[in-house]
Amino acid sequence: MKCLTLLIVIIFSFMTNTVIAEAQVWKVSDNVYSYGNPNLGYFSMFVVTNEGVVVIESINSVHSKAMLGAIKNITNKPVRYLLQSHNHWDHSKGGKVFREQGAKIVAHSEAVEWMKENSHDDLVLPDVVWSGKQKNIVLGDTVIELHYLGMNHGLGMTTFLLPKEKIVYIADIVTPNRLLFSIADFNFREWTRTLIALEKMDFQKTIFSHSHAKSPIGSKLEVIQTREFIEDLQKEIIAEFTKGTSFYAIPNTLKLPKYEKWDFYKEWLPINVWAMMFQMEMGSFPWRSTPMTDETKSKDSQ
Repeated sequence: MKCLTLLIVIIFSFMTNTVIAEAQVWKVSDNVYSYGNPNLGYFSMFVVTNEGVVVIESINSVHSKAMLGAIKNITNKPVRYLLQSHNHWDHSKGGKVFREQGAKIVAHSEAVEWMKENSHDDLVLPDVVWSGKQKNIVLGDTVIELHYLGMNHGLGMTTFLLPKEKIVYIADIVTPNRLLFSIADFNFREWTRTLIALEKMDFQKTIFSHSHAKSPIGSKLEVIQTREFIEDLQKEIIAEFTKGTSFYAIPNTLKLPKYEKWDFYKEWLPINVWAMMFQMEMGSFPWRSTPMTDETKSKDSQ
Protein backbone atom coordinates (compact mmCIF):
# COMPACT_ATOMS: atom_id res chain seq x y z
CA MET A 1 0.00 0.00 0.00
CA LYS A 2 2.87 2.39 0.80
CA CYS A 3 4.38 1.67 -2.61
CA LEU A 4 1.06 2.37 -4.34
CA THR A 5 0.66 5.65 -2.43
CA LEU A 6 4.19 6.70 -3.37
CA LEU A 7 3.53 5.85 -7.02
CA ILE A 8 0.36 7.98 -7.04
CA VAL A 9 2.25 10.91 -5.48
CA ILE A 10 5.02 10.60 -8.10
CA ILE A 11 2.53 10.48 -10.98
CA PHE A 12 0.59 13.53 -9.80
CA SER A 13 3.81 15.39 -9.04
CA PHE A 14 4.98 14.77 -12.61
CA MET A 15 1.61 15.74 -14.08
CA THR A 16 1.26 18.98 -12.17
CA ASN A 17 4.88 20.16 -11.97
CA THR A 18 5.95 19.61 -15.57
CA VAL A 19 7.21 22.84 -17.12
CA ILE A 20 4.26 24.64 -18.69
CA ALA A 21 5.80 24.85 -22.15
CA GLU A 22 2.54 24.86 -24.09
CA ALA A 23 0.29 26.78 -21.75
CA GLN A 24 -2.17 29.25 -23.23
CA VAL A 25 -4.46 32.10 -22.27
CA TRP A 26 -8.10 32.14 -23.42
CA LYS A 27 -10.19 35.30 -23.28
CA VAL A 28 -13.56 34.23 -21.88
CA SER A 29 -15.12 37.69 -21.89
CA ASP A 30 -14.01 41.25 -21.23
CA ASN A 31 -11.49 41.05 -18.37
CA VAL A 32 -12.06 37.33 -17.69
CA TYR A 33 -9.40 34.83 -18.78
CA SER A 34 -8.51 31.18 -18.43
CA TYR A 35 -4.94 29.96 -18.19
CA GLY A 36 -3.72 26.39 -18.59
CA ASN A 37 -2.22 23.63 -20.65
CA PRO A 38 -4.47 21.30 -22.69
CA ASN A 39 -1.76 18.62 -22.61
CA LEU A 40 -1.83 18.50 -18.81
CA GLY A 41 -5.54 19.23 -18.50
CA TYR A 42 -5.29 21.79 -15.67
CA PHE A 43 -6.86 25.24 -16.02
CA SER A 44 -7.14 28.30 -13.82
CA MET A 45 -9.12 31.50 -14.24
CA PHE A 46 -8.30 35.13 -13.51
CA VAL A 47 -10.39 38.30 -13.51
CA VAL A 48 -8.97 41.76 -14.16
CA THR A 49 -10.88 44.52 -12.35
CA ASN A 50 -10.28 48.26 -12.09
CA GLU A 51 -8.70 47.70 -8.66
CA GLY A 52 -6.65 44.58 -9.25
CA VAL A 53 -6.71 40.93 -10.28
CA VAL A 54 -8.47 37.94 -8.75
CA VAL A 55 -6.95 34.51 -9.48
CA ILE A 56 -8.91 31.27 -9.12
CA GLU A 57 -6.93 28.04 -8.63
CA SER A 58 -3.16 28.10 -8.22
CA ILE A 59 -2.46 24.39 -9.00
CA ASN A 60 1.24 24.54 -8.04
CA SER A 61 4.19 26.94 -8.07
CA VAL A 62 5.32 26.10 -11.60
CA HIS A 63 1.83 26.72 -12.95
CA SER A 64 1.36 29.84 -10.81
CA LYS A 65 4.65 31.47 -11.81
CA ALA A 66 3.86 30.96 -15.47
CA MET A 67 0.30 32.25 -14.96
CA LEU A 68 1.62 35.32 -13.14
CA GLY A 69 3.77 36.07 -16.17
CA ALA A 70 0.73 35.74 -18.41
CA ILE A 71 -1.24 38.09 -16.16
CA LYS A 72 1.53 40.71 -16.32
CA ASN A 73 1.41 40.53 -20.10
CA ILE A 74 -2.23 41.61 -19.91
CA THR A 75 -2.28 44.12 -17.05
CA ASN A 76 0.03 45.90 -14.63
CA LYS A 77 -2.60 45.79 -11.89
CA PRO A 78 -1.62 43.81 -8.75
CA VAL A 79 -3.08 40.43 -7.82
CA ARG A 80 -5.33 41.07 -4.82
CA TYR A 81 -6.89 37.65 -4.21
CA LEU A 82 -6.19 33.98 -4.84
CA LEU A 83 -9.31 31.82 -4.45
CA GLN A 84 -8.91 28.08 -3.80
CA SER A 85 -11.64 25.62 -4.81
CA HIS A 86 -10.93 22.80 -2.32
CA ASN A 87 -8.34 20.95 -0.31
CA HIS A 88 -6.66 18.60 -2.78
CA TRP A 89 -2.96 19.23 -3.33
CA ASP A 90 -3.17 19.16 -7.11
CA HIS A 91 -5.35 22.31 -6.92
CA SER A 92 -4.28 24.13 -3.76
CA LYS A 93 -0.48 24.28 -4.06
CA GLY A 94 1.43 27.28 -5.37
CA GLY A 95 -0.24 29.94 -3.22
CA LYS A 96 3.06 31.41 -2.08
CA VAL A 97 3.63 32.79 -5.58
CA PHE A 98 0.64 35.10 -5.24
CA ARG A 99 1.06 35.82 -1.55
CA GLU A 100 4.47 37.26 -2.40
CA GLN A 101 2.63 39.61 -4.77
CA GLY A 102 0.48 40.83 -1.87
CA ALA A 103 -2.57 38.68 -2.58
CA LYS A 104 -4.85 37.28 0.11
CA ILE A 105 -5.51 33.55 -0.21
CA VAL A 106 -9.14 32.53 0.36
CA ALA A 107 -10.57 29.05 1.05
CA HIS A 108 -13.51 27.39 2.78
CA SER A 109 -12.99 26.31 6.40
CA GLU A 110 -13.44 22.61 5.58
CA ALA A 111 -10.56 22.78 3.12
CA VAL A 112 -8.36 24.74 5.52
CA GLU A 113 -8.89 22.27 8.38
CA TRP A 114 -7.59 19.51 6.10
CA MET A 115 -4.66 21.63 4.89
CA LYS A 116 -3.54 22.20 8.48
CA GLU A 117 -3.25 18.46 9.03
CA ASN A 118 -1.86 17.58 5.58
CA SER A 119 1.09 19.84 4.91
CA HIS A 120 3.06 19.99 1.67
CA ASP A 121 6.22 21.87 0.75
CA ASP A 122 4.31 23.77 -1.93
CA LEU A 123 1.19 24.46 0.17
CA VAL A 124 0.59 27.59 2.26
CA LEU A 125 -2.40 28.12 4.53
CA PRO A 126 -5.03 30.65 3.39
CA ASP A 127 -5.30 34.13 4.92
CA VAL A 128 -9.10 34.35 4.68
CA VAL A 129 -11.10 31.39 5.99
CA TRP A 130 -14.84 31.37 5.40
CA SER A 131 -17.67 28.99 6.26
CA GLY A 132 -21.32 28.55 5.42
CA LYS A 133 -22.95 28.42 2.01
CA GLN A 134 -21.82 31.64 0.31
CA LYS A 135 -19.28 34.42 0.47
CA ASN A 136 -18.89 37.32 -1.96
CA ILE A 137 -15.57 38.81 -3.01
CA VAL A 138 -16.01 42.37 -4.26
CA LEU A 139 -13.08 44.04 -5.97
CA GLY A 140 -13.65 47.28 -7.83
CA ASP A 141 -16.46 46.82 -10.31
CA THR A 142 -16.57 43.02 -10.04
CA VAL A 143 -18.47 40.64 -7.75
CA ILE A 144 -17.44 36.99 -7.44
CA GLU A 145 -19.80 34.68 -5.57
CA LEU A 146 -18.19 31.76 -3.72
CA HIS A 147 -20.71 28.92 -3.41
CA TYR A 148 -20.21 25.95 -1.11
CA LEU A 149 -22.78 23.36 -2.17
CA GLY A 150 -22.06 20.80 0.52
CA MET A 151 -20.50 17.38 0.32
CA ASN A 152 -19.65 16.05 -3.15
CA HIS A 153 -15.90 15.75 -3.66
CA GLY A 154 -12.95 16.72 -1.53
CA LEU A 155 -13.45 19.17 1.32
CA GLY A 156 -14.79 22.69 1.09
CA MET A 157 -15.49 22.36 -2.63
CA THR A 158 -16.31 25.86 -3.88
CA THR A 159 -17.82 26.98 -7.17
CA PHE A 160 -17.12 30.54 -8.31
CA LEU A 161 -19.83 32.55 -10.08
CA LEU A 162 -19.51 35.94 -11.73
CA PRO A 163 -23.21 36.95 -11.77
CA LYS A 164 -22.83 40.00 -14.02
CA GLU A 165 -20.71 38.20 -16.59
CA LYS A 166 -22.66 34.92 -16.18
CA ILE A 167 -19.45 32.90 -15.99
CA VAL A 168 -18.78 30.07 -13.53
CA TYR A 169 -15.58 28.21 -12.59
CA ILE A 170 -16.08 24.55 -11.66
CA ALA A 171 -13.34 22.33 -10.25
CA ASP A 172 -13.28 18.52 -10.54
CA ILE A 173 -17.00 17.74 -10.33
CA VAL A 174 -17.38 18.26 -14.09
CA THR A 175 -14.77 17.27 -16.67
CA PRO A 176 -16.23 17.57 -20.17
CA ASN A 177 -16.40 14.50 -22.41
CA ARG A 178 -14.46 12.25 -20.04
CA LEU A 179 -15.53 9.40 -17.81
CA LEU A 180 -15.55 10.02 -14.09
CA PHE A 181 -12.35 10.06 -12.06
CA SER A 182 -14.17 7.86 -9.58
CA ILE A 183 -11.13 6.46 -7.77
CA ALA A 184 -11.06 9.69 -5.75
CA ASP A 185 -13.38 10.76 -2.92
CA PHE A 186 -16.63 11.30 -4.81
CA ASN A 187 -20.00 10.72 -3.14
CA PHE A 188 -22.29 9.86 -6.07
CA ARG A 189 -25.56 10.84 -4.39
CA GLU A 190 -24.25 14.18 -3.19
CA TRP A 191 -22.43 14.69 -6.48
CA THR A 192 -25.72 14.38 -8.36
CA ARG A 193 -27.43 16.75 -5.94
CA THR A 194 -24.65 19.29 -6.48
CA LEU A 195 -24.91 19.07 -10.26
CA ILE A 196 -28.66 19.72 -10.07
CA ALA A 197 -27.94 22.80 -7.94
CA LEU A 198 -25.39 24.01 -10.48
CA GLU A 199 -27.89 23.59 -13.30
CA LYS A 200 -30.19 26.03 -11.52
CA MET A 201 -27.52 28.75 -11.39
CA ASP A 202 -27.67 31.59 -13.88
CA PHE A 203 -24.59 31.29 -16.10
CA GLN A 204 -23.78 30.91 -19.78
CA LYS A 205 -20.08 30.09 -19.87
CA THR A 206 -18.08 27.67 -17.75
CA ILE A 207 -14.39 27.23 -17.10
CA PHE A 208 -13.50 23.73 -15.92
CA SER A 209 -10.41 22.99 -13.86
CA HIS A 210 -9.92 19.91 -16.03
CA SER A 211 -10.72 19.54 -19.68
CA HIS A 212 -9.46 17.39 -22.52
CA ALA A 213 -10.99 19.69 -25.11
CA LYS A 214 -8.96 22.19 -27.13
CA SER A 215 -10.50 24.95 -25.03
CA PRO A 216 -11.47 24.93 -21.33
CA ILE A 217 -14.49 27.13 -22.06
CA GLY A 218 -17.78 25.26 -21.91
CA SER A 219 -21.42 25.79 -20.98
CA LYS A 220 -24.17 24.38 -18.78
CA LEU A 221 -24.49 21.49 -21.24
CA GLU A 222 -21.43 19.74 -19.81
CA VAL A 223 -22.90 19.97 -16.30
CA ILE A 224 -26.11 18.34 -17.52
CA GLN A 225 -24.21 15.65 -19.42
CA THR A 226 -22.19 14.71 -16.33
CA ARG A 227 -25.37 14.30 -14.27
CA GLU A 228 -26.95 12.24 -17.03
CA PHE A 229 -23.92 9.95 -17.16
CA ILE A 230 -24.13 9.27 -13.42
CA GLU A 231 -27.86 8.57 -13.69
CA ASP A 232 -27.43 6.36 -16.78
CA LEU A 233 -24.66 4.41 -15.09
CA GLN A 234 -26.84 3.67 -12.08
CA LYS A 235 -29.81 2.69 -14.27
CA GLU A 236 -27.71 0.22 -16.27
CA ILE A 237 -26.27 -1.33 -13.11
CA ILE A 238 -29.81 -1.84 -11.78
CA ALA A 239 -30.78 -3.36 -15.15
CA GLU A 240 -27.90 -5.86 -14.87
CA PHE A 241 -28.94 -6.74 -11.30
CA THR A 242 -32.48 -7.28 -12.54
CA LYS A 243 -31.27 -9.63 -15.28
CA GLY A 244 -29.42 -11.67 -12.68
CA THR A 245 -25.89 -10.77 -13.81
CA SER A 246 -23.31 -11.64 -11.18
CA PHE A 247 -22.11 -8.68 -9.10
CA TYR A 248 -18.52 -9.45 -10.06
CA ALA A 249 -19.32 -9.80 -13.75
CA ILE A 250 -21.13 -6.48 -14.16
CA PRO A 251 -18.02 -4.23 -14.46
CA ASN A 252 -16.88 -6.14 -17.56
CA THR A 253 -20.39 -6.70 -18.92
CA LEU A 254 -22.03 -3.30 -18.70
CA LYS A 255 -21.73 -1.01 -21.74
CA LEU A 256 -22.81 2.59 -22.28
CA PRO A 257 -22.59 3.19 -26.06
CA LYS A 258 -23.92 6.72 -25.64
CA TYR A 259 -20.59 7.67 -24.03
CA GLU A 260 -18.14 5.51 -25.97
CA LYS A 261 -16.53 8.56 -27.59
CA TRP A 262 -15.72 10.11 -24.22
CA ASP A 263 -12.08 10.00 -23.14
CA PHE A 264 -11.05 6.89 -21.16
CA TYR A 265 -14.30 5.08 -21.96
CA LYS A 266 -12.61 1.68 -22.33
CA GLU A 267 -10.08 2.21 -19.56
CA TRP A 268 -12.33 3.75 -16.88
CA LEU A 269 -15.82 2.37 -17.48
CA PRO A 270 -15.18 -0.76 -15.32
CA ILE A 271 -13.71 1.48 -12.60
CA ASN A 272 -16.78 3.73 -12.74
CA VAL A 273 -19.03 0.67 -12.46
CA TRP A 274 -17.14 -0.72 -9.46
CA ALA A 275 -17.26 2.64 -7.66
CA MET A 276 -20.99 3.08 -8.27
CA MET A 277 -21.85 -0.52 -7.32
CA PHE A 278 -19.98 -0.32 -4.01
CA GLN A 279 -21.85 2.86 -3.05
CA MET A 280 -25.16 1.32 -4.10
CA GLU A 281 -24.37 -1.76 -2.02
CA MET A 282 -22.68 -0.23 1.02
CA GLY A 283 -24.13 3.28 1.13
CA SER A 284 -22.77 6.67 0.10
CA PHE A 285 -19.25 7.58 1.10
CA PRO A 286 -17.30 9.56 2.02
CA TRP A 287 -19.78 11.09 4.43
CA ARG A 288 -19.80 13.72 7.13
CA SER A 289 -22.42 15.80 8.87
CA THR A 290 -22.66 19.13 7.05
CA PRO A 291 -25.64 21.39 7.81
CA MET A 292 -26.90 22.96 4.58
CA THR A 293 -30.02 24.80 5.77
CA ASP A 294 -31.06 28.24 4.60
CA GLU A 295 -30.19 29.55 8.04
CA THR A 296 -26.51 28.66 7.59
CA LYS A 297 -24.57 31.90 7.66
CA SER A 298 -21.18 32.75 6.24
CA LYS A 299 -18.58 33.87 8.75
CA ASP A 300 -15.14 35.10 7.80
CA SER A 301 -11.84 35.25 9.60
CA GLN A 302 -8.85 37.16 8.35
